[in-house]
Order: sequence, then C-alpha cells, then structure tokens
Amino acid sequence: MREFFLYGLNSGLLPKAPGTWGSIVGGIIGYIILMFLPQSTLFLLAIFISIIAVKEINKYEKEMGIHDDKRIVIDEIAGMWIAMSLAGGSIVATIFSFIYFRILDIKKPSIIGKIDKNVKGGWGVMGDDLVAGIFAGILAAGSYGVYLKV
Repeated sequence: MREFFLYGLNSGLLPKAPGTWGSIVGGIIGYIILMFLPQSTLFLLAIFISIIAVKEINKYEKEMGIHDDKRIVIDEIAGMWIAMSLAGGSIVATIFSFIYFRILDIKKPSIIGKIDKNVKGGWGVMGDDLVAGIFAGILAAGSYGVYLKV
C-alpha cells in the first residue's frame, strides 16, 4: 500500500519519464477535485499528502537504501496540486501549471536545485517539488491572466 501511494497510483512504475506520468496523474486528479471543491481545498490536500509522504519516504528510504527513488512520484502530484491551486481551476490553467511545473522540476533552477541537492530524506524528495509547484503556480497564474486578455 505504501508503494502504491508513493508511486502515485503506480504511475511511477511506467517505463519512461515517471515524473512526467506522475505530474499527469496529479493534474488529472487535481482537475477533478477542482471541479467540485475550491482551490484552497486542493492546496490543503497537497500539504496533507506531503506530510504523510515525508514520513513514508523516510521509512521507504531506510528500508530500501535508496534516496529519491525515481519511482516515487507523490512529490510530483503534490507539486502539481500546489501549482494548480495557485493558478486556478480551468483546463487552460491546469495545462499552464503542468508545463511550468515540468520545466522547473526538470531544470531545477535556483533554490529548487539547492533543495534537491542539499536536503536529505523525505523533505529532500518533497521539498524541491513543492517549491517548484509554488513557482509554477505563480507563472501559470500570470500566463493564464495574459491568456484571458488576449
């Protein structure tokens, strides 16, 4: 059950680009949540699953001896939910969130890369994606605002 959660409903087991698949799963689930509940709920759910994930990742890493296993994509799901909760509930805002989140998660600029390299354990796995989600959400919200004016 732990792996099913950490592997993002097993999307992290797909053969290529598990982080992208995890982000897609996060985007789909997040969009469905936003169809029925406010953005603040998605934000709080991202925080809630992040706290659980940190504890479970710490146990997983201790048992498996692997830091930041590529199959773990719950961090991408939480990062996407943060981005989406900041950008808005439309499909266009979700697409912008996905694009910016993936770019930031892959490139890891500035503080995102520092967290990825320097923070160990569950917070190291989750932290860079949560910060990437914040920046992606801000960028997506701005892009969505421009999109609406065009």
